[in-house]
Amino acid sequence: MSQANPPGRPLLASALGGLGLLAGMALIAEGGRRLPPASIASAQGAGDLKPASHAPIHDAPGQPARKIAEDLIAPPPLDPSRIERIEPRPPLGELGLALRPKTPMPRDWRETLLFGPVAISSAVFEAMGRTVAISGTVDIDPHRTCTFDDTAWPCGERARAVFNAWLRGRALKCLLPPDADRFAIAAPCALGKQDVGAWLVSNGWAMAAPTGIYGKAEVVARNARMGIFGPPQ
Repeated sequence: MSQANPPGRPLLASALGGLGLLAGMALIAEGGRRLPPASIASAQGAGDLKPASHAPIHDAPGQPARKIAEDLIAPPPLDPSRIERIEPRPPLGELGLALRPKTPMPRDWRETLLFGPVAISSAVFEAMGRTVAISGTVDIDPHRTCTFDDTAWPCGERARAVFNAWLRGRALKCLLPPDADRFAIAAPCALGKQDVGAWLVSNGWAMAAPTGIYGKAEVVARNARMGIFGPPQ
């Protein structure tokens, strides 16, 4: 059988608990009175802090910029009298070169058929009372002599003969002015669809004019030793 509790213990425990509660409330109140107002306010606003703004800082107007390591960054002084201008380097290739502008032909020039042409030199012929030199070429004088491997041969006479053999009296279509029969003229001509100047220069029977369009054709003929650049024919 359990022993019964004395009747006075519950009352004593309740009294002691009440006294402890009153003592705690008194301590809290006393602590609140001793804290300074500033610390309370700072503690209350601690959760409402905002990040500092990063507004751009501008220099005051009229003030020069600050120089840093001027002796390392600034270029050294140069004497203009010691500067020498050199020639530009040659182009790396022909792709970047501007194309030579084409000279437009006069509007009154017309394509004219010239029948029965006869070569009087390697790039000049006569037909129907007109004397026409193939434009863009330099003809070989009929009396010229060429040398190949210490052997001389009449290349001018041979060039005229080859031109005549190629023409065979066939009509040439040339771009001529209305009064071309009054004087000799340089003009572009074609035999069918073949450019006469291109054929002569590429085969070595005429040279390219310095300002003409057949410069590459002459280089090919020289490298291949064709026509006047090759052995006697």
